[in-house]
Amino acid sequence: MTSYAVINPATGETVKTYDTISDAGLTAAIGTADDAHTWSRSISVEERAALVRRVAELHIERRQELADIIVREMGKPMEQALGEVDFSAEIYAYYADNATDLLKDEAINLLAGEGSALIRRSSLGVLLGIMPWNFPYYQVARFAGPNLIIGNTILLKHAEQCPESAAAIAQIMLDAGFPEGAYTNLYASHDQIATVIADKRVQGVSLTGSERAGAAIAEIAGRNLKKVVLELGGSDPFILLSTDDLDETVGAAVAARLDNNGQACNAAKRFIVIEELYQPFLDKFTAAIAAVELGDPTKDGTGLGPLSSAKATETLTEQVARAVAQGATLVTGGTSEGNFYTGTVLTNVAPGSDAFHEEFFGPVAQIFSVPDEAAAVALANNTPFGLGSYVFTTDPKQGLRVADGIEAGMVFINLVGADGAELPFGGVKRSGSGRELGRFGADEFVNKKMIRIG
Repeated sequence: MTSYAVINPATGETVKTYDTISDAGLTAAIGTADDAHTWSRSISVEERAALVRRVAELHIERRQELADIIVREMGKPMEQALGEVDFSAEIYAYYADNATDLLKDEAINLLAGEGSALIRRSSLGVLLGIMPWNFPYYQVARFAGPNLIIGNTILLKHAEQCPESAAAIAQIMLDAGFPEGAYTNLYASHDQIATVIADKRVQGVSLTGSERAGAAIAEIAGRNLKKVVLELGGSDPFILLSTDDLDETVGAAVAARLDNNGQACNAAKRFIVIEELYQPFLDKFTAAIAAVELGDPTKDGTGLGPLSSAKATETLTEQVARAVAQGATLVTGGTSEGNFYTGTVLTNVAPGSDAFHEEFFGPVAQIFSVPDEAAAVALANNTPFGLGSYVFTTDPKQGLRVADGIEAGMVFINLVGADGAELPFGGVKRSGSGRELGRFGADEFVNKKMIRIG
């Protein structure tokens, strides 16, 4: 019995199933990854970078094939699927282009004594990556890109509903010239993953997923004294304090909520609006959300495809119904057909209700009115999460002041959709720990060896 399967969420069709790896196969995979680390350490950073650069090129060469796969697996609209492949290629290219600089020696100024000292970065060994279904290529790229140029080798357990894209990535790694074991796709069970983390040859684990998954993995990693990076959920605030163009700001807000069918951890989910703009914003935002048509994710121009699975649809439906039962006002939406869920707006979500502190993983927005900047920041921080955030204001000083006050790992001022390969990604509080992407993403799983020379 296997839990790995491609089930098209738009049609409900089970396209293909995949066998879970055997225990013997898992043991062999860890051993091969450990052997590959010896190879990786034997070649130069420039040679590793050349291989990663080829990974980037193969993503572009196969972009339509790769996009088709994730449209089938999790219902991502085609235009966004192609964009994800392109961004993944940019991430690999970034690390290939900057590998030498990211891994260069770092001199230390001595306070006393003669001679010199430096930090030399080197690989740790075999790493385990546990990745989610919502960005099947991008999530892998931001973990694999830096660690392959460092010289670590990777065991990758993808989400059960993404086995086809998982296999496609593994094939790209082989076709780029990496040897067997440098990057290994694992169709592993949850119990088997605990075995992997406990194995003495595995040096660290990175997980992107839910709070529950993060807590479980962190517990296992802690028991086995393994480094762990966690990128978990988010309920990111979108704070609107002033604007010169409300229509443009509403457009940004809608894009920030509906990207990936509303299934992004760093999507804007709570819209906190200064009271004089609240009603105009609510009216325009509601109209814009309601105007986005549900459609076939394979077709160009589709704004909102299906949720990723029947389970995801069931969960979101229950959350919205419970929010309304606890006093929230359903302004628009709240209906589904199959796994297609309409754009939804909730108001009057009260502190103490479940919805106030939950993450809604789908096209559901909560709108709040606040009297001033201080109230906006207080409401933004009144959440267990601290991943990303968005601030819209015509006052540059206010933008930076609010950014300083927000408890989050990332703040975007007057723009959305501005992630970049060079920009560190990660959160605080229950949104996780550690960083991916940019220079900081290449500094998580390294031995920062101090060398003192007399």
